[in-house]
Amino acid sequence: MVSFDDLLEEAGAFGRCQKRIFSLLCLLSLPFAGVYVGIVFQGFTPDHWCRDPELVEMRQVCGWSLEDTRRLIPLVNGSGEPEQRSSCEQYEVDWNSTTLTCDSLAQLDPSGVPVSKCKASWEYQYEGRKTFVTEFDLVCEKSWLVDMYQSVLNVGFLVGSFAFGYFADRFGRKITFLMSNILNAISGLGLALAPNYVTVLVFRAIFGFGVKGGWMTNYVLLTEIVGVKHRRTVGIIFQMFFSVGLLILPPLAYFITDWRWFQVAIAAPNVLFLAYYWFIPESPRWLLSQNNSAKAEEIIRAMAEENKKKLTSSFDNLACDEGDSPSASLLDLVRTPKMRKHTFILMFNWFTSAVVYQGLIMRVGITGGNVYIDFLIMALVEFPAAFLILFTIERIGRRLPFATANIVAGACCLIAAFIPDSLFWFKTVVGCVGRLGITMAFEMVVFVNTELYPTFIRNLGVSVCSTMCDIGGIISPFLLYRLSAIWLELPLIIFGVVAFIAGGLVLLLPETRGVPLPDTIEDVEFPHRKKEKTVENQQEKETLKSDLTSNKENVVSV
Repeated sequence: MVSFDDLLEEAGAFGRCQKRIFSLLCLLSLPFAGVYVGIVFQGFTPDHWCRDPELVEMRQVCGWSLEDTRRLIPLVNGSGEPEQRSSCEQYEVDWNSTTLTCDSLAQLDPSGVPVSKCKASWEYQYEGRKTFVTEFDLVCEKSWLVDMYQSVLNVGFLVGSFAFGYFADRFGRKITFLMSNILNAISGLGLALAPNYVTVLVFRAIFGFGVKGGWMTNYVLLTEIVGVKHRRTVGIIFQMFFSVGLLILPPLAYFITDWRWFQVAIAAPNVLFLAYYWFIPESPRWLLSQNNSAKAEEIIRAMAEENKKKLTSSFDNLACDEGDSPSASLLDLVRTPKMRKHTFILMFNWFTSAVVYQGLIMRVGITGGNVYIDFLIMALVEFPAAFLILFTIERIGRRLPFATANIVAGACCLIAAFIPDSLFWFKTVVGCVGRLGITMAFEMVVFVNTELYPTFIRNLGVSVCSTMCDIGGIISPFLLYRLSAIWLELPLIIFGVVAFIAGGLVLLLPETRGVPLPDTIEDVEFPHRKKEKTVENQQEKETLKSDLTSNKENVVSV
């Protein structure tokens, strides 16, 4: 009997066919970066103040600059600095009824005059750029609606992960991928044409629903068509293309100044990805699980031909892998002590990774620096994360790099919170190291999760634990924007504490390097039995091999 992995090795574990498919699928991660963190540019909130029509008219008559007009805007906390002018209040004065001339108004000190909330709209100092914040006036009392833009995306992610996971297992990877791209193209372009903000949020949620589900489906497809030895490397590199997408965003946002056209640039590639339907095969592993061995054999032989390999094994001798146990349930994740411990720690780490990673990215838009340069620098530091993972996981193991990444991220967040703004470059360097750490942690939690659960419940375990990633994404915008309104560095304190706790919890997990994947809950609870059984099987194979060699020598000697 031969396994599917044996057939895949014969057809080429990572040959020309897989490399072609891998190259095409990696392109999907590029626009996904824009969907996930495009809010930094689309929802950028520039410096703003109340738009008083009378003051606007006076500015035109008197030939004043914007700064001259802002002198007639109330101060915050009595500060006399221009940057401390109120963004949400205006003086309760009818400027047209005054008899003051332009010169006297320029010298006027309005302190002590009653103030009120903005009555008309706002003026923005954003030099011709247009975000959905400036278009819909989502500032002051409406500023929480900016948080909703990112939160509804993560709600879509959460539902899409479950829905498309079911679709992919029920109808196949290829048709699910097609459904995702059609949905992404319609909702993404619909978002760019939305007439009001409620419609924007609806399309944004649908966009998240399709994008996350499609991305996960392609990740699974990719790992199913390459050999066992290549899966982890291919998976990490696939995620690296998300970082490449992050590098593309700043120049794209710099030259596309309208958030609607920026959205078109993010969504349009989904139309082109529809052509993948004719270039990417269905997963033969999924076809076998559906008892469609004829189609699976056709695809495997086509892959072997493209890889210039010869398939000698017969599908008639193929040993089918056991599927998920029909008794698998959510209770299995918490039924025994170690399963409970693993589930809690992994769920907390998924949550932490999403909150800290997404929070650090979105924080770039509110720190007051050059958003394009700061974003680009932070994106560049993600690339060493993948190389550090590939270098350490087989030499050091999983647990120590995973825990260290979280602890380093937490320490950097706490340190950066207390570095004065005058030490800008030092603060930037510390922030980059923190971004590197949380990127490593985010990428590692994916495959560590798969290595800690037994076979019959592995998919369910990953799905359930990863939902905390989307829940963290829903909370992260409110955590960042609302707390930063109290103190700009307060979110960093929260991020640091949470990351420290996550790192400490990882140290309570078992090391999985060189350990056979568990097949049952018993293997999780008593890993030494699994290891002893593996050693015994290996010894039996070596003994059998020795006996066969000895018999062969005896026959030759006779």
